[in-house]
Amino acid sequence: MMKVNFLIPALCIVHFSFAATEKKYTQQEYVSMWKETAIKQMNLHKIPASITLAQGILESGNGNSDLAQQANNHFGIKCAGWNGETFHKDDDQKGECFRKYKNAGESYEDHSLFLKGKTRYAALFNFELTDYKSWAQGLKDAGYATNPKYPQLLTEIIERLKLDEFDKGSSLVVSTTKTEVEKNAVKTIMMNTHTVEKHANGNIQYITAKKGDTYYRISKEFQLGMWQLYKYNEFGDKKDYLEEGDIIYLQPKKRKSKYKAFYEAKQDISLRNISQKEGIKVQRLMKINNISSPDEMVQKGKKIALK
Repeated sequence: MMKVNFLIPALCIVHFSFAATEKKYTQQEYVSMWKETAIKQMNLHKIPASITLAQGILESGNGNSDLAQQANNHFGIKCAGWNGETFHKDDDQKGECFRKYKNAGESYEDHSLFLKGKTRYAALFNFELTDYKSWAQGLKDAGYATNPKYPQLLTEIIERLKLDEFDKGSSLVVSTTKTEVEKNAVKTIMMNTHTVEKHANGNIQYITAKKGDTYYRISKEFQLGMWQLYKYNEFGDKKDYLEEGDIIYLQPKKRKSKYKAFYEAKQDISLRNISQKEGIKVQRLMKINNISSPDEMVQKGKKIALK
């Protein structure tokens, strides 16, 4: 795969590899990406990891839905009682308001707090963590979903993927009896070590990679799925290395520029490089400039429309 280089003014030279196609995630891949987060939530808030994962799969379409990808909302939680950013889409009614999160990890945490904070869900916490069937039925009875088959849908996912194994003291479960030294070590690992900056094009959040960084390490630090990093930076399903100074977007790029109409090439540069440099989706640039390949070279002095 071709390695591409581009310059972001006053920041650094960055290197990226890309894939042209977008990946759709399977249920098994979703579980692999989010099982540890679900188990962590179970230990903190006493909600079965199996239920959390099954709801995430069902509500987000395995993490592929617009709500999950554009708003990091994996559980279909709407705006009532919410003071944060919002995302609107048609659901039971047209243009309904949903909560929008900075990352998917926030969605998992808010899901737990949402269940714990509503009195109508209080009865759920009388069930054993291993009684996923009662939890599934209890969610429906409390009004979490309008689909009358919601309990059966959750149960089918749990049993087919054997998610209930995560509720039974799985080796993945973090011990709740750590020493103070171990707790401090965990806190150090989980602390954000990168400064989040905002791109001029719509305040898209990004970080600059440090020596020794990997996509996996960044995904854990910001509680993002690997698939999100690949998609936001248009890597597809390819796992490439990182170099110190690389720019990694933590949010989707925009469909057009919000601050200028054209990009004038100062040197020969690929359209894909311009896409990353300007924070605009490469497929959109291809369309508005009538260019057939994201890797087509733009000659020095040529202008590329950005909106």
